[in-house]
Amino acid sequence: MEDITTSVRQQHKFSVDGLQKYLSVKSRTVSNNDALTVRQYSAGQSNPTFLIQSPSNSYVLRKKPPGELLPGAHKVDREYRVQKALFSAGFPVPQPLLHCTEPEIIGTEFYLMEHVKGRIFRDLRLPGVSAAERAALYVAAVETLAKLHSLDLASLNLEGYGKGSGYCERQVSTWTKQYTAAAHRDIPAMSELSDWLMKNLPAGDNEVTLVHGDFRLDNLIFHPREARVMAVLDWELSTTGQPLADLAYFLMPHFWPTSFNISSTMGSLNGIEGIPTVENLISIYCRVRGIPSSLPQLRFYLALSVFKMAGIAQGVYARHLLGNASAPNAAQFGQCVEPLAKMALQLAEGSDVGPSADGLFLQTATGRAVLQQVKDFMRQHVLPAQEEVAEYYSKHAQSPQRWHLPQIIQDLKVKAREAGLWNLFLPAVSGLSQLDYAFIAEETGRCLFAPEVFNCQAPDTGNMEVLQMFGSEEQKRKWLEPLLKGEIRSCFCMTEPDVASSDATNMECTLCRDEDSFVINGKKWWTSGAGSPQCRVAIVMCRSKTQDAKTRHGQHSMVLVPMDTPGVKLVRPLTVFGQDDAIHGGHFEVHFENVRVPTCNIVLGEGRGFEIAQGRLGPGRLHHCMRAVGLAESALRLLCQRAASRQTFGKKLYQHEVVAHWIAECRLMIEQTRLLTLHAAHALDTRGSRDARKQIAMIKVAAARMACQVVDCAIQVHGGAGVSGDFPLSQMYSYARTLRIADGPDEVHLSSIAHLELRDQLKKAQARL
Repeated sequence: MEDITTSVRQQHKFSVDGLQKYLSVKSRTVSNNDALTVRQYSAGQSNPTFLIQSPSNSYVLRKKPPGELLPGAHKVDREYRVQKALFSAGFPVPQPLLHCTEPEIIGTEFYLMEHVKGRIFRDLRLPGVSAAERAALYVAAVETLAKLHSLDLASLNLEGYGKGSGYCERQVSTWTKQYTAAAHRDIPAMSELSDWLMKNLPAGDNEVTLVHGDFRLDNLIFHPREARVMAVLDWELSTTGQPLADLAYFLMPHFWPTSFNISSTMGSLNGIEGIPTVENLISIYCRVRGIPSSLPQLRFYLALSVFKMAGIAQGVYARHLLGNASAPNAAQFGQCVEPLAKMALQLAEGSDVGPSADGLFLQTATGRAVLQQVKDFMRQHVLPAQEEVAEYYSKHAQSPQRWHLPQIIQDLKVKAREAGLWNLFLPAVSGLSQLDYAFIAEETGRCLFAPEVFNCQAPDTGNMEVLQMFGSEEQKRKWLEPLLKGEIRSCFCMTEPDVASSDATNMECTLCRDEDSFVINGKKWWTSGAGSPQCRVAIVMCRSKTQDAKTRHGQHSMVLVPMDTPGVKLVRPLTVFGQDDAIHGGHFEVHFENVRVPTCNIVLGEGRGFEIAQGRLGPGRLHHCMRAVGLAESALRLLCQRAASRQTFGKKLYQHEVVAHWIAECRLMIEQTRLLTLHAAHALDTRGSRDARKQIAMIKVAAARMACQVVDCAIQVHGGAGVSGDFPLSQMYSYARTLRIADGPDEVHLSSIAHLELRDQLKKAQARL
């Protein structure tokens, strides 16, 4: 993880005295009397890099390699120029200090920059890092790349730095020449790949931004403790041109076979827990840049990236043969050129990759594998446990013990975690897309306690998403980490008994700042999960006492309140159609009486509550809706079993036309809702929560209505048994009917759908005009 330096290798030794004398004249921070120590970085395959230390400061020196070099390579002057421009623009790069073109000083041209202290992860797979941090690091990296591509090129004063449009053709030509000049043997696949790339250049290659050319995780310095990029390194290949080539190069290891490694630290990212999927990284990149997330030519850019990597590998091996390689492991690079070329040809000749409209909501390979694991686990462990779980809650119906999880569920949770089926809902941790997880949520919807088994239960899922997206590092350490481990539970306090909470701006629970604390006063109800003995923290939506009509949606805040804080009172458990829902921790009325928490418990910032809610509710509603599809499938199965086993008026129930029509209508509704919900999941992955608002609102209405109707039909076919405790249908109906109110009633969502539809229609009308 840390920078590793060695003694300066023999072929890269230079006059330290000469450097010291030069710096004492050119630099204000090095004097004639300062003794310099020089160490060489072991990583890096191009320009040799050294750590220079004086008694008071540390620097990094980059120089050209000695000896014969490939034409146009190792331009340290370009590195210095672009870093100087970027540093002035506030982009995270080490501050360049001086550039020396006099080869007699240390034998070659060089430049000096500041030494940035932080973390450099040499292994792209991030071993030894938690899944949550892996996700955060990759998100920070792709956001940094998007910010680079968003810089105004003209304001950087880099005139003549690159040739602008036509980047792809130039890249194919350049790397073909570089490979040919460095080749030690004929590799037909490289020639074939070069020809394919030249014949399949993207039409209209006109987009021009500053591009890095070698943007990888190991070329970034991260903050010592935070997932924040402090500096981007190694600008040797930077130029101006097509930004998607940079993005594809960063995504490239996701497409390598699991068994493929260029080196011990550069291998496939497939199946690495926590590393976001290609779809998620593209979605984040496009959101930061404000561009559509459909990238139809990504296949070309990936093939170009692998071709470029093969060319780089060949160049590294050529320097090894010449004896002037920068790194000690250069010899092994010659072995991966041909496999890379063949891999690129497979990408070139295969189907398009990344988010696209092709196919009908297909899962990724990882998503399909995890779904099959979940199905097997459900069949072998979860579904057989339903009877024992039901007996537990029947036995303890009048006892406080009902708020505790039965041992069998606790045992199932241990098994699920050991099987790696844990926190599947959170893309940043599981590596699954929302579309991947949608199929899994449907599967878990077939059993009321299944989400709990996989640590995918509401409201913890939404709270974990809030902390993952908006929480501070301290909040994540204190609350997110134990939630992800399943050590604690949480609740979410928003709905209030004394106001119409469908309009959240009616909220009366107040937040008042008192020096370094916030004081909360108010009443909440329908606080799900609060009855669980493991519920340790609540996210409470409050309104600031100072009201400004101009900022109606800027008055609300979300605050973390430990449940053992003085003044937090669980008043009573509420019932849904007479059921207390103890299996999910119940739904409680909670009062906050002069509850005092430190100001650091605020999430994101004061007045940011609605902003957080929009990010929280999209995925949560999607999960509810797909679980409703799974529930409806179970209800339809029970309906068909009953219709086939009971007889009235001389024939089976299903032979009565009305019942047959119910079965057909149920199947129609389930299939329609599933497709609509998968479409929303795809929109969430590719466009983000904000742009998927209409799709999310539509499924929230459609799924709840569908589940109610399907369960109602099943109840009707079961007759009196349908509303008894002998079958799960009454409990299913309780869940489905509540879903039409929870997270916003149907009517609010219908109004939102109408508003968004009218907006879209107006845009279309204006476009036609």
